Amino acid sequence: MTEQYVLDLQEVDAKEVAVVGGKAAHLGGLSGVEGIRVPGGFCVTTDAFRRIMAEAPSIDGRLDELARVDPDDREAIRTLSAEIRRTIEGVAIPGDLAAAITGSLARLGEQAACAVRSSATAEDLPTASFAGQQDTYLNVVGPTAILQHISRCWASLFTERAVTYRRRNGVDHRTVHMAVVVQQMVLPHAAGILFTADPVSGNRKVATVDAGFGLGEALVSGLVNPDVFKVRDGEVVARTIAAKQRAVEASPAGGTHEVEIDSQRQEQPALTDEQVVRLVQMGRRIEAHFGSPQDIEWCLGDDGFQIVQSRPITTLFPVPERGDGENHVYVSVGHQQMMTDPMKPLGFSMWQLTAMVPMHEAGGRLFVDVTGRLASPASRAGLLDVMGKGDPLVRDALETVIDRDEFVPSLPDEGPGRPPAGNASTPVEADPAIVPELIERSEVSVGALERDIRTKTGPALFDFLLKAFEEHKRVLGDPLNFRAIMAGMDATWWLNDRLEEWLGEKNAADTLTLSAPDNITSEMGLALLDVADAVRPHPEVVAFLQGVEDEGFLDGLAKLAGGTEARDAIEAYLDRYGMRCVGEIDITRPRWRERPTTLVPVILDNVRSFEPGAARRRFEQGRQKAQKKEQDVLSRLRALPDGDRKADEAKRMIDQVRTFIGYREYPKYGIVSRYFAYKQALLAEAERLVRANVIPEKEDIFYLTFQELHDVVRSNQADGRLIQERKEAFRAYQALTPPRVLTSDGEAVTGAYRRDDVPAGALIGLPVSAGTVEGRARVVLDMADADLEAGDILVTTFTDPSWSPLFVAIAGLVTEVGGMMTHGAVIAREYGLPAVVGVEQATRLIRDGQRIRVHGTDGYIEILP
Repeated sequence: MTEQYVLDLQEVDAKEVAVVGGKAAHLGGLSGVEGIRVPGGFCVTTDAFRRIMAEAPSIDGRLDELARVDPDDREAIRTLSAEIRRTIEGVAIPGDLAAAITGSLARLGEQAACAVRSSATAEDLPTASFAGQQDTYLNVVGPTAILQHISRCWASLFTERAVTYRRRNGVDHRTVHMAVVVQQMVLPHAAGILFTADPVSGNRKVATVDAGFGLGEALVSGLVNPDVFKVRDGEVVARTIAAKQRAVEASPAGGTHEVEIDSQRQEQPALTDEQVVRLVQMGRRIEAHFGSPQDIEWCLGDDGFQIVQSRPITTLFPVPERGDGENHVYVSVGHQQMMTDPMKPLGFSMWQLTAMVPMHEAGGRLFVDVTGRLASPASRAGLLDVMGKGDPLVRDALETVIDRDEFVPSLPDEGPGRPPAGNASTPVEADPAIVPELIERSEVSVGALERDIRTKTGPALFDFLLKAFEEHKRVLGDPLNFRAIMAGMDATWWLNDRLEEWLGEKNAADTLTLSAPDNITSEMGLALLDVADAVRPHPEVVAFLQGVEDEGFLDGLAKLAGGTEARDAIEAYLDRYGMRCVGEIDITRPRWRERPTTLVPVILDNVRSFEPGAARRRFEQGRQKAQKKEQDVLSRLRALPDGDRKADEAKRMIDQVRTFIGYREYPKYGIVSRYFAYKQALLAEAERLVRANVIPEKEDIFYLTFQELHDVVRSNQADGRLIQERKEAFRAYQALTPPRVLTSDGEAVTGAYRRDDVPAGALIGLPVSAGTVEGRARVVLDMADADLEAGDILVTTFTDPSWSPLFVAIAGLVTEVGGMMTHGAVIAREYGLPAVVGVEQATRLIRDGQRIRVHGTDGYIEILP
C-alpha cells in the first residue's frame, strides 16, 4: 500500500503526471539532471487524493453544480468551492494512508521542517502553467501538522481562483487530481526566480534572474521588489539592484515571519555576478532536459543552490523551426492580412501552399522571413519603404533589429532581394477595360475549378488540388494583376504626398477614392442594405428573423408573408458573398453560406437604421463628393506657380486611382472563392472518413496539415492522439498575441510611432481615413456580438473584409491591427469613415460605451470625459 500512496521524489519522472501531478513530475525529472540539487522528499500520489474523495460522496453533486455555473458568476463559484474545500478538509485520513505518509516522513526526520506543496495533474503543463492556482505551505513541523497541511493542499484544488482558471482554460474539474509534495525545508540566504528566456521580450538567449534575501515568498507575494539580472552568453549584461527592506524567514516553531533587513544591507545585491552566471548555467541544463524555456524557483543556502520548482514558460510566442543555426527576422502575415488569430493546421498549411512567397508557421500564425531582403542595402530600402507605408510599427521594429550589431549580416547590393514592391517595372495606364478583363479572367478560372472539382474524390482529389493550387498562384501572379493593384496604391501615395506638399492638405486621396468602382468589398456592405430593403416591408419576416437560431432558417421564410422575397434576397447575397467570413484566410473558419445566422443581426440593424434605397444613395453621394473634391483640387493647383503641369499630373493620378483602387480588394475575393470550393470538397472527404470510422468528427481534419490529410485519405488511418494534441495546442495558441516582428532568438520586437505632436493621454495610431468624429465607442471582439447604432465608433482588434457590412452603420473606426492599404482602411476611405488603425491595445484602453474622438487625419484618439 505504501508504494501506491507515497513515492520518493527520486522514483518519479516527468512521464508520471497522472500519478504525481505536474510539480512533482518536474521535480522528479530535475533529480536526474547532472549538477542539479533538489531538496529530498516524497510525493503523496493522486491515488491518495481519490481515496479521500471517495470518503466524501457528497462532493459529486457539488461538482455537477460547479460544472453548470457560469465562469463569470464569482459568488456561486465562491460558495460552491468553499463547501467542497470544507468537506475535503473534514475527511479523516484513513489509518493506512496516514501510516504510509508518516513512514516516509520519518526517513526525512520526524521533526524535520518541511514544505508541503500542491501538485495537480493540470499544473505545470507545456500549454498552461496554472502557476499559483493551488496552495503551498512552508516550514511545517511534525507529523500532525504535515497531515493537516496535506489535507489543505487537497482542498486547494478547489480554491475560487483554481476553479475559475480551469473553467476559462476548458479543463474539466473531474479530470484533475491532486498529489502533494513534501520536501525538506531549505533555509536560504537568498531565493528567487530564474527565467531561462526573457519573459517580457521572449528572447531565448537572454535569461532573467530575480533575487531577494531569505525565502522566495517575499518576492512571490510582492512584499519586496527583487534585484533583477539579465544574462546573455555567460555574462551579466544588465542589473537593477532594489532596496530590499524586508524578507520572509522561517520561524523556529514552524511557519514563517517577516523581518526587517539592516539598512546597510538593503541595497546590497542578493547574489554576486558570479553566482548569477552559475545559476543561469544550471538553468540552461534544466531547459535542455525539459526541451523548452523554464520558469525556475531556486534557493541559495550554505551549501550552494538548490532548485525547488521548474515549469515551462507558457506565455512565450513560439519561434519558427528552421534548424540552421542562422539568425532570421520574420514579419507577421496576420498583421498584413488583418487576421491575427491562430489558424488551424489545415488552414495555415493550405495558405502556405497557395501563397506567393514561402511562409513559416509558429503559434498557429504565419511569418515571412525577410532576413535576405534586410541584408542587402538596395532591397532593404524598398522593403522598409513598403512596410512603413503599410504599418509604421513594422518598419520601426525592423529598423530596431537592423541597428543591432551583426544580427542581420550586410551583403553587397547584388545580394538576395527583389525590386521593392510599389515600383512596378511597367506602369499601367488608366485603361477602364483592364479591371473588367482581370475580373473576367478570375471568374473563368474559379468557374472551371468549381466545375472540375465536383467529380474528384479520394487521393485523386489531392492530386487535383495540388494542380489547382498552381493555377491559383498563376492567377495571383499574373503581371497585369500585380500592376493593377500597385497602380491604385502608387497613385494613392503619390496624391497624398504631392497634395500635402503643394496644397498643405493631408490625406487628400481619401475623399478622391470615395465610391470607387469595382470594389467588391464595399459593394458587399452596400448589398446587405439592399437585402434589408427586401426584408423591411414585411413585419412577419422581421419578427421571424429576430428569433432565428437554427442555420436552416431560410426554409422557414417561405411560409411567411413576404418571406419568399426575403429568402431570395438573402440567397442571392450568399451566392455572391457566402464564401466570406471572419478570419477567412483560414479555410477551416465557418463561411456565411455555412452559418447564415451570422448575417441576421446585421440585416436587422440595417432594417432599423436605414431608409429604403440607402445603398444607391450612399454610393452616389460618395461619387459626387469625390467628383467635387477632384474639381476643387485641380482648380487650386492651377492657381499655383507651374499650376497647369501640377494639375495635369494630379488629374492623371486621380484617374489612375479611380480606375484601379477598387480592384485592390478583388484578388482576396478570388482567393476565398477558391477556398470555398476546396473546403467543400475536403469536407466531403471528411464525411467519408467519418463513415469509415477513421475519424470521429469531420472537423477533425482541420487539425491535420494538407499533407497529413492526404496521407490519411490514402491509408484510411488517422492518429487520434496527434489530433487531440493539435486541439490542445490550438487552444493554447489562442491565448498568445503574435508579434509584428519576431527574431529567431524568440524576441518579439515591438515598434513605436515616435511622435510628439499629439495631445497628452491620446492613443496613437496610423491615420488611414481622413476626418474627425466624436461618438460612443463600441468595443467589439466578435462580429456576431456587434450591437451598433448609427453614429457609433467601432473599436476592435482587426477587420478583414467580412466586417465591411458593419461599416455602413458606423461613424468611425479604430483597430489594433492594420495599415494604409489593409482592407479595413480601404473600406473606411471608400465609405468616408474617419479611421485610425494600428492602435496598440485599443480594445483594452478604450471601454465599451466611452465617448471618444477619432482624429482620422492626424492619427490619434482622445478619450473624452
